[in-house]
Amino acid sequence: MAANQQDEPLRYPLPSPGPLTPPAEWPELRQKCPVAPVTLPSGDRATLLTRYADVRLALSDPRLSREGLARPDAARITASESGSVFDSPMARALNAEGHERWRRMVGRWFTAKRMRALIPKIEATADRLVDDMVAHGQPADLVPWLAFPLPVFVICDMLGVPERDRDDFKRWSDAFLSISKYPTDEVRSAQTRFAEYMSGLIEEKRRDPQDDLISELLAATDAEGRPMSDLALAATGQALLLAGHETTAGFITSMTATLLADRTRWERLLNDPSLIRSAVEEVLRHEPHGGFGMLRYVHEDTEVPSGAMLPGGTTVVCSMAAANRDADAFEDAEDMDLGRSPNAHLTFGVGPHSCLGQPLARTEMQTVLGVLLRRLPTLEHAVDPAGLRRLEGQLTTPLVELPVRW
Repeated sequence: MAANQQDEPLRYPLPSPGPLTPPAEWPELRQKCPVAPVTLPSGDRATLLTRYADVRLALSDPRLSREGLARPDAARITASESGSVFDSPMARALNAEGHERWRRMVGRWFTAKRMRALIPKIEATADRLVDDMVAHGQPADLVPWLAFPLPVFVICDMLGVPERDRDDFKRWSDAFLSISKYPTDEVRSAQTRFAEYMSGLIEEKRRDPQDDLISELLAATDAEGRPMSDLALAATGQALLLAGHETTAGFITSMTATLLADRTRWERLLNDPSLIRSAVEEVLRHEPHGGFGMLRYVHEDTEVPSGAMLPGGTTVVCSMAAANRDADAFEDAEDMDLGRSPNAHLTFGVGPHSCLGQPLARTEMQTVLGVLLRRLPTLEHAVDPAGLRRLEGQLTTPLVELPVRW
């Protein structure tokens, strides 16, 4: 059985009618064309997957891989010679290290026990940032006062990166994640300077190790007694800084905006804070702007659950955000149910390449939400949410600002 195909490829990423609403094409694509041809910003053709079962298979089946995106016949996101984050010097360094080996070495740090131990410090930091925002006065933009600095403080402390350098790696991160926002020379320069910065930091840690992740990785070995290479160490620092502040800041902002957009959601959480954990999971599932999606290269012909055949040599775009609203996987999928359980959303991926830092992101989101409910119960939008703006031209599309009052 072959899935229905449309005649003309859609231009991807798909536009959204509003800052808190998904692309209008998602329902029809899932129903009539779940395996759809698309044209990427580079002009290359790829295949978009929007059904839950298809996306889940593509992210976990070994016949599709992230490493294959470095092949010359793989579709490119941008026409830039510097490549995308999926085929950057950072990605190549991590691939060369061996993904399973790298994940075992780094994953020791991201345990549930370690994340729970971070909660008091995250809560104290969030309280301090809220104090500063309240002292500044209202209305205030939640992004620079809380959503961005909190994950920066957390990931810098975890890695042992000086917080004073946050403006530098924020600039490098923006260029790293660029689709069209930055020209090729700026992207390449950012990649080089970011790598040089991390290499220098590693040398400092080697001379004077501290109680942080980079120092621990410098001393760590795999099951065969081999240490991680310096290139992979630098790439690991880059990857964790990228995900540890950029993505989490976007999630915190979008979570707050979405919960405040319907006052009954905020009031329900005020009346029952025990729902915070499930509310965070539902926000992650319901988020319509989960970024570009994950790319995979198809190494051999693969049939997906919707019945379509993905030919070998195809590049697929896995839209986890579209899959998370699949009615075949979630009851009342378009509705936000703060008590939804179970909630097996795909926001952090699935399989061997699922997000390593997801326990940290969840911990930060839950802690921040608890602090906001406790400290600012009357929090509300200071502008019409329909007028909020998303960042354009990057792989991630966080809200640019979130004016609030209390």
